[in-house]
Amino acid sequence: MEPVEGSHEHSDYIGAKIGMWLFLFTEVLLFGGLFLCYAVYRHRYAQDFHSAAHELNAVLGCVNTLVLLTSSLTMALAISALQKNRPGLSRFYLWATIGCAVIFLGIKYVEWGAKIHHGIYPGSEHLMANFNPGERLFFGLYFSMTGLHGLHVIIGGIVLLCVERIVAKLPRGEDPGESGTVTIIENAGLYWHLVDIIWVYLFPLYYLLT
Repeated sequence: MEPVEGSHEHSDYIGAKIGMWLFLFTEVLLFGGLFLCYAVYRHRYAQDFHSAAHELNAVLGCVNTLVLLTSSLTMALAISALQKNRPGLSRFYLWATIGCAVIFLGIKYVEWGAKIHHGIYPGSEHLMANFNPGERLFFGLYFSMTGLHGLHVIIGGIVLLCVERIVAKLPRGEDPGESGTVTIIENAGLYWHLVDIIWVYLFPLYYLLT
């Protein structure tokens, strides 16, 4: 029996989507465990968590939140542009998203650098030694969760760079949907949106705790 025309592309699309959603599910489990750990310790050391949160810069956290929300918009626009067979515009929005990732990491570098300079980091024998157990737990979770999230931002930026190169190499006039490029950018977008959503939860839990 002859295969139905287009059936191969359709099954590849479905398989790619299922695989991506399964991967995202494992990411949710990973961060879900950390959020559960945070909830348990926050309940146990509520006052210590409240006091430790004063050491964080809410303004920088707010700016980074706006940066990532903007990156979600530019990522969605990049996907939409490619779906409409406008690779040039899609590349522009991809670079805008990558730029937002760089800005986010730069701000996080400044924030972490200030904390480390003042001796506020796990294992510090300076200021951290004088903190209460709950305050030390707060910063241990803060560095672990924001550090893991930052790693995901770096990975996401690298993925977007690879996607941008794929879009740039599309032959002129070729339908990106038929070549599978649209599926690639959609999956990259799903990953990036997950990174943004995780930060939307991290921001209030740490920076708005006070």
